[in-house]
Parts: sequence; C-alpha cells; structure tokens
Amino acid sequence: MTDLSETTTDAPADATGHGHRHLGWALAIICTAQLMVVLDATIANIALPYIQADLDFSAHALPWIITAYALTFGGFLLLGGKVGDMLGRRKAFVFGLTVFAVASLIGGFAQNEAMLLGSRALQGLGAAFASPNALALINTTFEPGPKRSRAFAVYAMMSGVGAAVGLLLGGWLTGSSPEVFGTVIDGWRLTFLINVPIGAAAAFGALFVLSESERHPGRLDIPGTFTATAGLLSLVYGITRAGDRSYGWGDQWTVTALVVGGALLAAFVVVEMRVAQPMLPGRILANRDRAAAYSVMMLAPAAMFTMFFFLTLVIQNVMGESPMRTGLMFLPFSVVMVVWAVVVSRLVQKVNPGILAGIGGLVAAVAVFGMSRMPYDDALAGGVGVDISYAKDVLPFIMLMPVGMGLMFISNTMSVLHRVSPADGGIASGVLNTMQQVGGALGLATLATIAFNSSDDKVAQLCRGLAAQGTCAKGPSQEVLGVGFVHGATTGFFWCSVMLAAAGVISIAFNRIKHQDLGSGGGPGAAPAAH
Repeated sequence: MTDLSETTTDAPADATGHGHRHLGWALAIICTAQLMVVLDATIANIALPYIQADLDFSAHALPWIITAYALTFGGFLLLGGKVGDMLGRRKAFVFGLTVFAVASLIGGFAQNEAMLLGSRALQGLGAAFASPNALALINTTFEPGPKRSRAFAVYAMMSGVGAAVGLLLGGWLTGSSPEVFGTVIDGWRLTFLINVPIGAAAAFGALFVLSESERHPGRLDIPGTFTATAGLLSLVYGITRAGDRSYGWGDQWTVTALVVGGALLAAFVVVEMRVAQPMLPGRILANRDRAAAYSVMMLAPAAMFTMFFFLTLVIQNVMGESPMRTGLMFLPFSVVMVVWAVVVSRLVQKVNPGILAGIGGLVAAVAVFGMSRMPYDDALAGGVGVDISYAKDVLPFIMLMPVGMGLMFISNTMSVLHRVSPADGGIASGVLNTMQQVGGALGLATLATIAFNSSDDKVAQLCRGLAAQGTCAKGPSQEVLGVGFVHGATTGFFWCSVMLAAAGVISIAFNRIKHQDLGSGGGPGAAPAAH
C-alpha cells in the first residue's frame, strides 16, 4: 500500500497535475480548506442564542445565519468551478480562501443583523471559489487508483465530519470570552475570527505547494449565475417569510418572492439551453449515475442541516446545556465519522457505490427517525414538560447517523467525478457542492417553516387547554414553550428521515456504477488519464 505522503521529485506535473511533488502537503492544504468552508456552515449553530441576544435577531430571521452562507455558497459554486477551469484552479482556490478570510474578519466585528448576514453571504462567495477547485485539484493531483480513492475518502470525510467539528469548535469558542488589549471579546465572535489565520495560512501555502492546473479557454455565464442565485435567494426568502405567522403564505411579499424566484429559476433553465458555454452543461447531468448521485447529495444535506440546527437548539434551549457541553455532545458524531470513513474507503473498492449509498440513506433515515421520537409530556391533567435524556434519546442516533452519512458522502463524491473529462472537473465538482449547499438551504428553510408552524400550533393548542388554569394568561410558560419547540423539532426530524429514505431508494435504483470501474477510473467512455 502506497502512502499519500510520499513525494516524487523527479516527475514534473503534467497537464492533469499528476506527478505532484508533495502529495501529503497538497492533500493537507486542500482538506484543511475544505474542512474550514464546510464547518462554517454549522460552527455558528451553537452560537445562535448568543448572536440572537447580542444583535437582536428575531426567531424567524435566525435561520438566515445558516442560509445566507449556504445560498451564496451554492449560488456561485458553478461560477467558481468555471473560473477555475478557465484561469487555473490554484488561482481560483487562493482567491476564494482570501475572500473567505476577509469576510470572516468582518463577521467577527459585526455590529448588527445586516452586517453579520452580509459577512455570511461574502463567506459563501469565498467558499464558492475555494471548495469546487479543492475537489478538482484532488482529481488532477492524484492519479487514478488507490491513491486517488484514499484522497477522495479523506476529502469526503472532511465534508462529512466538518459539520460536527463545527459544532464542537463552536461550542468551545462560544463558551469562552477572552480579553484582548483590555477588551473582552464575546465568544460567538471567535467562531468567525478563527477562520482568518487558517484561511490566510492555507492560501499562502497553496501558492508554494500546489501546482497550477491547465487552463481551458471559455466564457463566463453571467446571466446563468445571476438568474440561479437570485432565484434561489428569492425562493428561500419567500419560504422563510411564509413560516412567520406575522406574514404567512397569503402575504403579498411572500407570494411575490415565491413567484419571482420561480420565474428566475425558469429563466435560468432557458438561459442554460441557449448560451454557447452554459454554467451548467447538460452533458454533466445527462449521465444517469451522476444525476442520481447529485440528487442524493441534495437530499442528504437538507436533512443534515435541519438536524444540526434543531438539535443544537433543543440541547441548549430545552435541555439547558452550556455551549461547551453541547459541542461535546456532538463529539461522538465526529469520532464515528472519522473511523467509518476508513472503512468506507475500502468498501467502495469492493461494493458498488450505489448500493453503499442506498444502505447509507436508509441507516441515516433510521437514525433521524429515532430523534423524532424525543419524549415530551403534553397531557394537560398530568402536567406539561420535557424530560429528554441525552444517553437514551440523542446519543444512540448521533452515533448511528454518521454511519449512514459516511456511506452516502464518500460513495457519491466518487461517483460524481467518475468518467468526467479533465476539462469538466471543476464544473462537475461545482455542481456537487451546489447540490449540497442549495439542498441544505432549501431543506432548512422548508423544514424550519414546517417545524416552527407546528411548534406555534402546539403552543396555541396547549394554551387553549390550560386557559381555565390561567397558565397562559400572561403568555406561554417556559414549560409550554419547551413542549411546543420539541414538538416542532421532532416534526422536522420526521421529514428529515423521509428525505434520507428517499435518497437511499434513488441510489439503489439509479446509480449503477461498478466498483471495479470506479477504483480504476475506467469504464465505458472514461476519459483517458495522463501519466
């Protein structure tokens, strides 16, 4: 077995980048950058109550801290991948990391809601250039075979474990309030500021360690980028606004946002069909196996974003745990994901990826369904309250979920770039990341709307039942609010499990890639690899 850290100083990088001198350092920089942009989707989760209090966020605006990042990340990913293909993947990678570090600095010093959400959107833009080119750099740096399989496994592990690492790191940072030059810095601000030195170091190191890729002349699809990004932003805004009972589905601006979003996305499809060099070439989605992998990588993050968002709020706001303890409660997820990634990287060389991803979807569905059974007492005569046990109601499912997610993330990441020509490497990986971020943003917006409405309905129902006791005369009690929130969260978890089960079925039914072809980079129509 050849170790990824071995170097080959006598072979210059060819057009595909194979023969790179420092494979270990290259992989370390690529995966550090990927871990940073992925964990930033969740690192602020644990800090949400503190950000809400400091910057006066409303409850319905709170999910935008997550979705503002995810939407600009997903909306500009295809552009970032295309720029990498045209101008060089290392250049685009370094540009993205630099923008990400600057945006993190702005977020760390945000003074109001608009400034923070703006910095999150700018972080997403930087991530959109860094992430797709990171994956494409693996494809061009490592030759097909065991080395590339292990490199993809490490990369996919970072993508999967990044969410949990973000929660753990976010808990530790949020719980601290260091004093710098006589000024106490709120812990939640550190969840942004920590990216500044990491992003700067990765960008600097990339200039010396990574080789530049071959350039492929082309034109940027600006109309496609605008219609796709603006359409998604408008659609998610409409869904989020509808979830606020102050507005609802009948509100004129809710309807306007939804109609405009739908029209812009329809325009995106028309634009892509007519431009000479579309941002989303039809040939990328024409392959059935790849289309199935993309579909799964849209559904799975939708469930995972929602699970992390609501579970962190349940643990802190309902169970009353501190930020640090909340982060530690997610540590088993990270540990299982790391260990399991090693197993899956070997399994994918022996079992077809569609089967592995299908099993993974069903396992993850069982895990999240288990979370949907969190107990609460809404029997009015017997009292109202919540008594959730971490050991019984959370831990088993936190440990089971990464087993399913690992199978899906690693198998589908490798499936997406199977039989993709070097010229399309950046755009193919950009679509993969787009599906993850757009799926996560749309999923969180939709399921948060369902969950919050379900929660409000439950609180109203309980207050009607307790009216005779005067319990809600001055507003719902903490016990009633706790039951209402858990009811809403478990409703969200249930629909997450439905999404994951659907992802599993899609993988088994439509991804027919053979593991023999996947491991060798071959198969009918495979692009020849340069050595």
